[in-house]
Amino acid sequence: MRDKVTGARRWVVKIGSALLTADGRGLDQSAMQVWVEQMIALRRAGVELVLVSSGAVAAGMSRLGWSSRPKAVHELQAAAAVGQMSLVQAWESSFACHQCQTAQILLTHDDLSDRKRYLNARSTLRTLLDLQVIPVINENDTVVTDEIRFGDNDTLAALVANLVEADLLVILTDREGMFDADPRHNPQANLISEAKADDPRLDEVAGGSGGALGRGGMQTKLRAARLAARSGAHTIIVGGRIEQVLDRLKAGEVLGTLLWPEQTRHAARKQWLAGHLQMRGRLILDAGAVQALHQGRSLLPVGVKAVEGSFRRGEMVVCLGPEGREVARGLVNYSAGETQKILGRLTDHIEQLLGYIDEPELIHRDNLILL
Repeated sequence: MRDKVTGARRWVVKIGSALLTADGRGLDQSAMQVWVEQMIALRRAGVELVLVSSGAVAAGMSRLGWSSRPKAVHELQAAAAVGQMSLVQAWESSFACHQCQTAQILLTHDDLSDRKRYLNARSTLRTLLDLQVIPVINENDTVVTDEIRFGDNDTLAALVANLVEADLLVILTDREGMFDADPRHNPQANLISEAKADDPRLDEVAGGSGGALGRGGMQTKLRAARLAARSGAHTIIVGGRIEQVLDRLKAGEVLGTLLWPEQTRHAARKQWLAGHLQMRGRLILDAGAVQALHQGRSLLPVGVKAVEGSFRRGEMVVCLGPEGREVARGLVNYSAGETQKILGRLTDHIEQLLGYIDEPELIHRDNLILL
């Protein structure tokens, strides 16, 4: 199974508050620099990286002189607002030493539950990766409420792994991984090297809550691994203080706990597309477009002859061939009204016809399933 780690081409790396703030003593910039050097090495090896960074609230607490995490939402938001400034500056300066560009992205649960905003975030992240920019993602703690917060950045990292279709989610924590008993109370506890993410036996050993600085614990990390597994991603829960941990994982060394999905990323996404969303409209394709889809290509506006129904960007539509037979379904990048304006036209004409361009494809092949 460790070959799934060494061969992974897109990683989401999540680093928790306890690691980033040296257990509450302010941002540990020397540790951050060490992780950055390893991430730069991964990039040079051809790995695409997304960084999910906790630490805004903890950093803000340190700057404000608070010794314990507040419980009031407005105080948490204030601490996050103060801490996010220093957090993003620290990451930016660390990556800039290696001539690497970064981008700050703050998300809430609403951003990923709304299909349009989900696709907008996905398009932005894909563009950043294409530009070889490393996105630094955090929960938008300054505006979240109890109803929309992710609850922990482990969950956020798993949702981001789904968003960018990552092969691997690496959760760096202050423990070496998952154990078959609590190592703090049982010196005979053994590290679980690997397991299926949905193995019910893991629930018995994932007890415990987060520390004073963060909201997560091993239970949230297991939950995150299971969320990531739904989109076919592998997850490694591993100690962030292990020397050269990311380099050693890339080299195939057995560190931490590897939790693997039942399905490949491709199969999991296709299954989700096939059964998860309600159909909102239909596209009538010409014979050339049908042939292109069967050759593994995306659907372009030039191959669409007619539009039926009312749908928004990001909703599921059915694709019919010239004879009326259903040939595919997928997530559309333009609304019904927009599609009506660009159908039968070349991609180069989209911006001229609409005044903007969201995507060059009407349906990207990654968001399409053939029937």
